[in-house]
Amino acid sequence: MNKQNVTRILLIIIALIVIATVIAYLIYSKEKPWLAFFIACCGGILAVNLIISIIFVEKNFKDKRRK
Repeated sequence: MNKQNVTRILLIIIALIVIATVIAYLIYSKEKPWLAFFIACCGGILAVNLIISIIFVEKNFKDKRRK
């Protein structure tokens, strides 16, 4: 697996998490606003962590095929 594939997979996961977080926020915002805020914060923190991991992958990933 090369750097481009890893980055693409992480970006897809981030997009899915953000979409799921927004949908969950919109569903729970009228019934339980505190729960909607909590879900939005958890999804945001997870997305930020994955963005940081993309930065580290771009910086430190070594392709095994190149020698």
